[in-house]
Amino acid sequence: MIRDVREVIREEPLMRDRLLALLAGGPLTVRELAAAAGLPASEVMVWVMGMRKYGYVAEEKGPGRIPEYRYAVVRRS
Repeated sequence: MIRDVREVIREEPLMRDRLLALLAGGPLTVRELAAAAGLPASEVMVWVMGMRKYGYVAEEKGPGRIPEYRYAVVRRS
């Protein structure tokens, strides 16, 4: 069952460290990150977009004709 998106958004600060720890090993797609975390990809997408907005991660265009974006940790000072 899909949760209310407002509920998912409220959890972003709680999930941030967990997702950033997984991304410390290198860039991942949302699907790869969701699989590694054992979480729904739809919720991980919401959290990643929030982290992107606030400068925690940056997107990298993947290879291929229809590239899938990978997200990498941005070193913050």
